[in-house]
Amino acid sequence: MTNKYKNWQLDIDEDKIAWLQLDKADSATNIISHEVMDELNDALDEVGGAHVRGLVFCSKKKSGFIYGADVEEFTKLTDPNSAFELIRRGQAVMDRIEMMGCTTVAMIHGFCLGGGLELSLACDYRVAEADSSKLGLPEVKLGIHPGFGGSVRSIQLLGVPTAMDLMLTGRTIDARRAKKIGLINFAVPMRQLKRTAKGVILNPPRVKPLPLWTRLLNNKWARPLLAKYLWRNVEKKASQEQYPAPFALIDLWLKFIDEPTDMLREEALSVARLITGDTAQNLIRVFFLQERMKSSGKLEGYKPRRVHVIGGGVMGGDIAAWCAMQGCQVTVQDRSHESLARVMKRAHKLYKKKLKRPRPIQAAMDRLMPDLHGDGLSRADVVIEAIFEDLEAKQALFRDVESRVSADTLLCTNTSSIPLEEIGEALKEPGRLVGLHFFNPVAMMQLVEIVHGDKTDDEVIQKASAFTHQIKRLPLQVKSSPGFLVNRILMPYLMEAVVLAEEGVPLKAIDKAALKFGMPMGPITLADTVGLDICMHVAENLSQHLGGEVPRRLQELVKAGHLGKKSGQGFYKYDKKGKPQVDSTASSKVDDSVTERLVMRYVNEAMACLREGVIEDPDLLDAGMIFGTGFAPFRGGPMHYVHEQGVVAMRDQIAALEKQFGERFEPDAYWASI
Repeated sequence: MTNKYKNWQLDIDEDKIAWLQLDKADSATNIISHEVMDELNDALDEVGGAHVRGLVFCSKKKSGFIYGADVEEFTKLTDPNSAFELIRRGQAVMDRIEMMGCTTVAMIHGFCLGGGLELSLACDYRVAEADSSKLGLPEVKLGIHPGFGGSVRSIQLLGVPTAMDLMLTGRTIDARRAKKIGLINFAVPMRQLKRTAKGVILNPPRVKPLPLWTRLLNNKWARPLLAKYLWRNVEKKASQEQYPAPFALIDLWLKFIDEPTDMLREEALSVARLITGDTAQNLIRVFFLQERMKSSGKLEGYKPRRVHVIGGGVMGGDIAAWCAMQGCQVTVQDRSHESLARVMKRAHKLYKKKLKRPRPIQAAMDRLMPDLHGDGLSRADVVIEAIFEDLEAKQALFRDVESRVSADTLLCTNTSSIPLEEIGEALKEPGRLVGLHFFNPVAMMQLVEIVHGDKTDDEVIQKASAFTHQIKRLPLQVKSSPGFLVNRILMPYLMEAVVLAEEGVPLKAIDKAALKFGMPMGPITLADTVGLDICMHVAENLSQHLGGEVPRRLQELVKAGHLGKKSGQGFYKYDKKGKPQVDSTASSKVDDSVTERLVMRYVNEAMACLREGVIEDPDLLDAGMIFGTGFAPFRGGPMHYVHEQGVVAMRDQIAALEKQFGERFEPDAYWASI
C-alpha cells in the first residue's frame, strides 16, 4: 500500500492487481485538477515499475467516481498557448493509461463525467454500478468540448452517431443505457462491482468490434454528408456565433479523424481557443452561479419526506408529481375526483418519459396519492398551496391548514402575484409562511423563487431552500414584492414586444430579434405559450403597484378569448399540433432598434429590483434570470452583460430611448450607483 500521494491511494493485492483510488483532498467530490493529474502521472510510474497484472481506477468517495475537471482552474486560463500546454499534459497522462503494459479497468459508481469519463475511455474496460452511475461528456455546456482525448476515443469506441450525440447534447446517461450503447462493458449491482473489475483483469473478455456500417461513416467520402446533417441539427438549437463549441467539434472530426494523433493535437488547440473565449468564460460563470444557488439549499439534518399539495390544476399537479419523482411521499388534494384523475394521468406520462423503466415508474406512482379530503395534512412535513390567484380564498385555506398541521410543518404558497404579507394576515403565526414559486413547466424549469416577507422567519427561509434543493431544483431567495424577481423583470420585456406589435412591427421580426440576441424563445411566442390571460393578470398587478399601462392589443386579445396556444389563437394562430401559423409575407428582417428596446426594458427593470433589494446582489439576479427565463446564458446574465457592454454606454442608450418613447424608458436610479 502506498500513501505518499495527497489525492491517490495505491494498493497492490495478492493477484498482482493494482487498485488506484482517487480521494481528492479537501473536496466532497472527486474532480481532476492540475495537482491530481501530476500525482496520477507519478502513480503510473510506480505501477509500471511494479509489473502488475492489471490496474483498476476507482474512487474512495461515496459521492461517485469523478465529477469532471476542476472548473475553478478554467477561470484562470486567459492565454490560449498556456491552455494548450496544460491540455496537452493532460492528454499525455491519458495516453499513458491507454499504453499501459497491463489490462486497465475503470470501476465506476455514481458520477463519471467529463474528464472522469475521458480517463475511463483511456482504459481497456469499464464496469459500472447499475443503479446510481451517471456517465456523460457535458463539456459543451461549459462552452468547450472534450479535450483529454475524449473526442477521439469516444468515436473509436461508440461510432460517430452515438458519440456525437453524447458530446453535442452534453447529456448524462445511466449505466444500463451506457451498457446498451457500448460505453461500458458491464453494469452490475454495487456488491458485485469489485469482483467484476477483478474478473475482467483475470479473464479479459473479448470486445465486439463496431458494425461495419458504423465504421464506414468515418470514411472521407461519407464524413461531409454526415457533418452537414449534424451541423443542421445543432443550428436548430444554437448559432455558431453564440455557441461555437459544438460546431468546432464537428469540424474537428470532419478534418482529422483519419489521423488520431493529429486529431488529439487539434482537439487541444480547439479547446484552448474555446476555453479562453467569451462564451466559455461566461458559461463557466453560469456554472458557478448555479453552484452558489445549490449551496444556499444546504441545511444539515433537515430532510422532509411527506409533502401535501393543495390544488389539482396543472401547476399543483405537476409540483406534486415532481416531488414524488424525487422520492417524497406526496398527497395531492383537490375538490373533484376528475381533477385528481388528471393529476395522476399527467404524472404517469411524466414518469414514463423521465424514468422509462416499469419498476421506477410504479414506485413513483405509489408515492403519489390522491387526497380528496386533505387527510395528508396532519402528517405533512411540507404543505404547498397551489390554488387559483385569489387572496380571500388563499387566506381561508391557510386558516384551515394552520389548524390541522403540526407546529413544525413548513407552510408554502405558490402564488405568483399576491404579496406574502397579505396572505399571512390569516395566520396566527405569519412567520411560518414562505413562498415557493415554481415555474411552468415544473419538470423543465430549474428555478424556484423562495419568497420571504418582512415577517418570515429566517429558519423557515432556510428550510424552504433546503427542501427545494432536495427535490433537485435551484432555490433563489427573493423579497416579497409585486412580481417577485422573474416576473417583475420579464413582464416589461414582454409588454414592449406587444407595443412593438401595436406599432406594426411583424411578429416574426420581434421574435427573431430576441432569438438573435440569444433568448431561447421570442417574446411573442413566449406570451402565447404562458397564456395571454396570465400575462395580462401579472401586467395589471404590476401596473397597479408600480405604474405603467397594459397595452391595448393585449387587452383586446384576452377580451376576444384569444388566450394564446391553449385556445388555438393568441398573437399567432395555432394548428392542431400547436404549431404557429406565421405570415410568410411579413418581413422577418431583424432591426437592431427592436432588440435594443426589448433588452433595455429588461435590464432597466433589473436595476429597479437591485435598488429595491428584491434580490441580494447582481450575481444572484443574473442566476435567477438565466435559470428562470433563459436569458442568453452565453452572455453571463443581464447585469454581467451591462458591465461587458459598458455601464455608461448603456445608460446613454436608455436615456436616448426615454427621449424618443417616453417615461417607460426612464433610467432607474440604480444606474448611477454602478
